[in-house]
Amino acid sequence: MEILAYGVQADEKPMLRAALDGRYGIRMLEEFLNRNTAPLAAGYEVVSTSVNAQLDAEVLRTLAAGGTRMIAQRSTGFNNIDLEVAAELGLTVARVSYYSPYAVAEFAWTLAMAVNRRIIRAANRTREFDFRLDGLMGRDIHGMTIGVIGTGKIGECFARIAHGFGTRLLGWDVAENPCCRDELGMTYTELETLLGESDIVSLHVPLLSATRHLIDAKALDRMKPGALLINSSRGGLVDANALLETLRTGKLGGVGLDVYEEETGLFFFDRSVTGIADDTLARLMTIPNVLVTSHQAYFTATAVGQIIDTTLGNIDDYLAGRRSENTLVPVD
Repeated sequence: MEILAYGVQADEKPMLRAALDGRYGIRMLEEFLNRNTAPLAAGYEVVSTSVNAQLDAEVLRTLAAGGTRMIAQRSTGFNNIDLEVAAELGLTVARVSYYSPYAVAEFAWTLAMAVNRRIIRAANRTREFDFRLDGLMGRDIHGMTIGVIGTGKIGECFARIAHGFGTRLLGWDVAENPCCRDELGMTYTELETLLGESDIVSLHVPLLSATRHLIDAKALDRMKPGALLINSSRGGLVDANALLETLRTGKLGGVGLDVYEEETGLFFFDRSVTGIADDTLARLMTIPNVLVTSHQAYFTATAVGQIIDTTLGNIDDYLAGRRSENTLVPVD
């Protein structure tokens, strides 16, 4: 059987080939799955998609009409998939429910440290042999209050790193993580309190209807003056327009974004020649204390290897008629 894999990054290709090792054939496309590329899946029983794939009702119907019966998403998030329509069409859908949480947690801290210590500005200056320190003063992380919104596997890893720096930890989640509370000394509190007292706020919750624009104008207004906001989870958690307006006031000390709510069609593509039409993102990127990266927090050899292995395991389960914790829409 041959699998059609959409949105395969150059660094993933040799890893996918090595993992397959004769188990399945594979056709790898750099293009992402959307309404224009969905017809390419005709004749493929199994399709593998990436985090920015468009899997709405129209795309799912095109896949089903072309003979696709299984969608193996190479990511944890699945807010891009219309699961109800997939079930109606008899499409099995699986995701990667777990991969290295250290990859994302470490990258979130990379963003926080880079923004706090003005690393990008400093590097750009020294490339031009400008070695002045004007405007580069940061703050000690030690002694800060760190707010962790979402204390699952990734949030816990982020908190452990914060604990190592010698910080006070505040947490917010629907359920308390005993490890964060008992081992790391995290205090769980209301979101308003966390926002008002934290020097760094980092987001580690999934994108659901209840969490969309969790950080909106009101939440931003509650944040501590000079605080840093870090989002390495899902772009839709932050109201980007409200964030832009808040940054204009000078209230925040800085922002690190690895995700953006309108990133589909932008992130993972080269727009250096054509530019972008998204005025909000373009304006965010001109602000000196804002650092934007293109959804790369997960992108380590360890994490990608685990994602590939789990994806192939999900395909094995589909062919054997099994379901697992990764199954979102089961085999009939």
